[in-house]
Order: sequence, then C-alpha cells, then structure tokens
Amino acid sequence: MGAEQQISLAALERFCRAAFAAIGADKATADGATRAMLHGTRLGVDSHGVRLLPHYLKALEGGRLNRNPRMKQVGGFGAIEVWDADHAQGAVGTYHGMARAVTLAGQFGLGAVAIRNSSHFGPAGAYALAAAEAGYIGITFCNSDSFVRLHDGASRFHGTNPIAVSVPVAGQQPWLLDMATSAIPYNRVELYRSLGVELPEAVASDVTGRDTRDAHLADMLAPLGGMFGFKGAALAGVAEIFSAVLSGMKLSFDIDPMGGPDFATPRGMGAFVLALKPEAFLDRAAFDAGMTRYLDVLRGSALRENAPDGVSVMAPGDREWKVAAERGENGVILDPVTAQSFRDLSQRLGIDW
Repeated sequence: MGAEQQISLAALERFCRAAFAAIGADKATADGATRAMLHGTRLGVDSHGVRLLPHYLKALEGGRLNRNPRMKQVGGFGAIEVWDADHAQGAVGTYHGMARAVTLAGQFGLGAVAIRNSSHFGPAGAYALAAAEAGYIGITFCNSDSFVRLHDGASRFHGTNPIAVSVPVAGQQPWLLDMATSAIPYNRVELYRSLGVELPEAVASDVTGRDTRDAHLADMLAPLGGMFGFKGAALAGVAEIFSAVLSGMKLSFDIDPMGGPDFATPRGMGAFVLALKPEAFLDRAAFDAGMTRYLDVLRGSALRENAPDGVSVMAPGDREWKVAAERGENGVILDPVTAQSFRDLSQRLGIDW
C-alpha cells in the first residue's frame, strides 16, 4: 500500500477533470461528477469524495454510465418536471434537476423535479446546497441498492437512501443536513475496510443479521435509530417513495449492486429534488431574522453535564464548514488507498499527478 499524500483541492479538481476527459467523457460529466466529489472531499465527507473517482471511471468505461448523455424532459405539470438523465453519472442529472427546480421555484414559489435513468450521485447534500447557494431551500432524496435491513429484519431491503436539506442563512454558510437513513452510509464501510478501521457498535450486521464491528464481515447495515430503528427504516421509505416510486425507477431491492460485477448494464436509478422560495411564504427580512435567531440560540445552548472538552453545540453543517475552511487553506490528506489509486490512474491514463 502506498503512503498518505497531502494535496490541494485545486489540484484534486484538475486531476479529476483530466481523468474524465482522458476516457472520453463529455464536459458536463466532468463538471458534474467533479463538483459533487469535491463537495464531499471539501466538507470532510470523504466516503463520498474523490475516492469515488476510480469507481465512476470504471462505470463510464464499462458502459454502465453514458459518457455523452443527452438529457430530456419527459413529463411535468405546473411547478413539476420529470427529466430523463440518459444514464448519466448521477451528479449530472441531479445538478440539472436542482437547477430546474430553482428556476421553477422562482416562478411558482416551489419547484419539484424527478430524475429518471440516473445512477449513484455521491453526496446528497451537494444538490440541496446548490439551491441554498441560490437563495432557496433545497431538499434532495435518492435511493440505492439494498444494503440496509429493516428494524428487526435479517435481510437487505432499503438502500442507504439519503435525505438532504439546505437552508440559506444571511451572512453565514447555509444550514446543511445530509444524512443516510441507515446507521452509517455504505461507503463508510468501504472506507473503513480500506483503512483497516473497526466499525462503531450496532451499525452493521453479518450475513445472518448479527451485529458485527468487522467491516470485512459487514453484509448489511442497520437502519438509523438503534433500538428505535423503525424510525430510520420509515425515513428510508420516505426517500424510496420520493426518488423511486415518483420517478418510476427501480426500488432499492431491484437495483443492481453498485460494486458490480456488471459494469455494462445501466442501473436505472431515480432521484427527486425540491426547491422552495422563502419569499413565497414571508418577507425575506423576516425569514432571515428567523433563521439568524434560531441559530444564535441553538449555538448558545447550554452543554450537557460532563461534555468532553472542546465540544460545542453545533447546527447541521457547522462541522462540515469548519473542515471546508481548513481544507481550503491546507489541502486534504488522501488515505493511502486513494492516493495509490490516483497514481495508478495517472500512469494508465497518461495524466499528471
């Protein structure tokens, strides 16, 4: 295994774009996929960051993903649109969908877009954040191939089925929630496997449904909520209905596994994005004041007794924005497996690293 490597975010972005270009992917694919991966890496969501580059390249080269997709609108009504992503890399269709949702929200106060024939889109928060950066509230749902058991279940049923929400805050970074409805995301298991790190307790099960902390034995994930995992399983169902049922795409247990071995057949996944215009509900100054007051009181809340030193009460996104500031200044340390995979790609594709 190679060594860790520290590199700037700008250099990572250049490398990712060059890699997509080297295999013949179009500019929209390079733009969307790189933007989503850099979101993950910049904000410290490393399981959904640039470590996914070799996977996306393999899917594009194998034919699972379309290197030159042609998206088209295939349905809609009023503030609702349905788009076919033509088996694009997942970020391409979802960024486009959120851009359309924002445009619709500017006209109608809200915009909802279902995306068909998509694929793994990485960090759900990237698309919710795109709306917040434009001044809108953004909401994103997606399902994925089965890897999560039901509460008290012993077989795979839902995917990790993320839900993301982002809200603009005047003079501050947006409020940002990006959560899997499983106890942890599946990509976290893969990351822990590559790092040789033991899983937390009660987040994964072996093939029989018994809890395990060995990432190599993890056959399925637990739903969010521990002893109250029925709540996480129900939230996964919310993501399933919005992203798969409303888009007419495959349910989690019908989607081909992300990890193959088939990298030639498109996965037929769906996604759903929603944008809301705050001014459609109340004066913008009142909305901004409400969000500011909410966050001021939240962050000033009393700590629980015996809280660890250095801990503070944080809003969703606070940790990520802190990491983003640090990595923007100092770059990111790639884990040895990812660093070596990039050196291998550099040699195979003939691009600088």
